[in-house]
Amino acid sequence: MRRIFIIIGLALCFTQCQKEKDTTFLITKNSIGKLNKTSLARDLEVIYDQDSIVKDTTRLLIGYGAKKIKIFEKGGNHLMTLTPSLDSIPTIENIRIYDIRFQTEKGIGLNSTFKDIKEKYTISKILTSLNNIVVILKNTDVYFTIDKKELPASLRYNSNLNIEAVQVPDQAKVKYMMVGWE
Repeated sequence: MRRIFIIIGLALCFTQCQKEKDTTFLITKNSIGKLNKTSLARDLEVIYDQDSIVKDTTRLLIGYGAKKIKIFEKGGNHLMTLTPSLDSIPTIENIRIYDIRFQTEKGIGLNSTFKDIKEKYTISKILTSLNNIVVILKNTDVYFTIDKKELPASLRYNSNLNIEAVQVPDQAKVKYMMVGWE
């Protein structure tokens, strides 16, 4: 009888362990991997205790907070660059993703194409700059930058054009993946 309870206990433990999803590189509405929307900039050393953090030392020596904070894996891979808010108790305001392993809950990341984005998300608007377009999504803080070189020639050289989603080729590749927490 005792063996049956042990076997049942091990089976339950094994089942529970399999249900946990690895969130190390998952982007959700309130988190990016280990980083939460409410995380304070001063707590980054604790959050990324196994990784390397690089801050702008010139600004730190003058007494200002770091303008950009780069997070690297111990192996040297650049994971992300964080921009803290200017509040008296700074949180993280913007995040630029560098590592291709980071993906949204819907599986979109740096290796995705415009077709992948529009199939999984509703596009709110597309902003045009000199060299890029920025794809803003509805109901998420994630946004993507696509190089204008990915667009037809007629759309590349005018930064005043309003570009619609139907004008962007499906195979256009993501240049930058960003998250804006405000």
